[in-house]
Amino acid sequence: MSRIRFIHIRNFRAIKDLEYAPSSGFNCFIGPGDSGKSSIIDAIDLCLGARRNAQFCDTDFHQLDVDKPIEILITLGALDDALKNLDNYGNYLRSFDKITGQIHDEPEAGFETVITLKLEVCSDLEPSWTLYSDRAVTQATTRGLQWADRVKLAPTRVGALAQHNLGWQRGSVLNRVSDERADASATLAKAARDARAAFGEEAAKQLGDALSIVGKTAKELGIPVGNSVKAMLDAHSVSFVGGTISLHDESGVPLRGLGIGSTRLLIAGLQRKASENTSVVLIDELEHGLEPHRIIRLLGSLGSKEATEPLQVFATTHSPIALRELSGSQLIVVRRNSASMRLLPIGTDDGVQGTIRTCPEAFLAGSVLICEGASEVGLVRGIDQYRTSKGLPSIFASGVALVDAGGVNKIYSRAPAFSGLGYRCAVLRDDDVAVDADVESAFTSAGGTVFKWDTGQALEQAIFAGVSDEAVHELIKMAAEDIEWNTINDHLKNFSSNTIDVNSFGGAITPEMRVCLGMASKNKKTPWFKTVTRMEAIGRDVIGPDLEKGDAFFKEKIDHLFTWASHVQP
Repeated sequence: MSRIRFIHIRNFRAIKDLEYAPSSGFNCFIGPGDSGKSSIIDAIDLCLGARRNAQFCDTDFHQLDVDKPIEILITLGALDDALKNLDNYGNYLRSFDKITGQIHDEPEAGFETVITLKLEVCSDLEPSWTLYSDRAVTQATTRGLQWADRVKLAPTRVGALAQHNLGWQRGSVLNRVSDERADASATLAKAARDARAAFGEEAAKQLGDALSIVGKTAKELGIPVGNSVKAMLDAHSVSFVGGTISLHDESGVPLRGLGIGSTRLLIAGLQRKASENTSVVLIDELEHGLEPHRIIRLLGSLGSKEATEPLQVFATTHSPIALRELSGSQLIVVRRNSASMRLLPIGTDDGVQGTIRTCPEAFLAGSVLICEGASEVGLVRGIDQYRTSKGLPSIFASGVALVDAGGVNKIYSRAPAFSGLGYRCAVLRDDDVAVDADVESAFTSAGGTVFKWDTGQALEQAIFAGVSDEAVHELIKMAAEDIEWNTINDHLKNFSSNTIDVNSFGGAITPEMRVCLGMASKNKKTPWFKTVTRMEAIGRDVIGPDLEKGDAFFKEKIDHLFTWASHVQP
């Protein structure tokens, strides 16, 4: 059950130079699109896959610089005795310090014995796979892994097109779930002339254990294959080779006709059964083709919840469901700019883990705006909708996620989860409740931005102080759609010592009326606008169109916020 201990990638696609010591269990890469997540998965597959050749082109070189070779070095531990054989590989055996993550070129007592496989591609686009050690380079000696060992170490790639794993083809997971092999040559010739069923009867005897494992796995994962699966001749095959034998359901329908999600789920489950022979699984966009409940089942089948990891998994995802199911120790944020790429483990800090559970979508964005509450989220969404209706770019197109902190006291328990992981982060809060000045200062010192209303103002007070008279009347009408006039009237009289009521708003709006409206609308018992939906409508239908008519200082604050939010990440 080999494990990848260290990865070093140079000059491959989006990756200029990346070093990473993965965990021995689940490694799920998250982050914005085009950050290089899939390139990491592809690099592992290209280096370790049991292939004699691979197609490369100039675009596989970092920034198209073909003068700098692609180099992918994968260091493997948990080696079996054959891979530690001194006669075969003695000059290439090295040691790995699990505590420091360092590789020592000589095997040393107290450290794990490891071996490094290197893939190099130069400007001629011809790949070469060799074993690597510093002393071998010094001695100018080269050799590769024996083919049987290459096959043994090859990872299973669970992709959108992985039907070959549902037949007994070279590299198929079915060849790993048991040692059984079907001698198909004579039977295939006869079956080609007579009937597919003839071979099916023979295959049932020769592949009984494997078929039983497949049937049980499919049942465990809820994949409809009937009461049993069969190994029959593939009607689409044109050559009499191992791949001619494939899995069928009890009606004789090939399992490769299953949907993408079912195919991926079944192959992942079979890989779990075969983990004693090969233990590395690669999945790009693990949610592809799967409903939420089957995403959860897939993660469970890969051992994501188990204390002792049965498989080493490298995956990417854009699914909030997956983030909720995985722990912070299994998630790695990928950060890339024009100069470098960084992999940042999220970790298991209580604040971070709670934030993942509460707002996983935000971890899939490039920028995060942490709002004090639902009202602020609705306001920003509404104004953004108005702006896009006028041809301005949406902040969501710029990779911004909105987070409801659930109150001013929770804002800065959420913020470090993002700012510490390289996310571009800002806060939108009221100013009617004091916050810890030292905590906020630490946030801004770390690169965070704070947007807040005028001194002492909550959102509703800022709105009624900042919009035009016409907009004030519209807001009162909108409040009356949800709250009875008598209740609104009581609120106004209560917050104005009976000097203002609903009949006071027949003409111009005085500063005193605006103050009263701000206080009345945010009352704790029956607030007027405290939902995302209602505040979204206000932002879209009232505040957005009114910004040019209202208070210039209020407009300036909104403009500053959207200037920040509209910044496209590099």
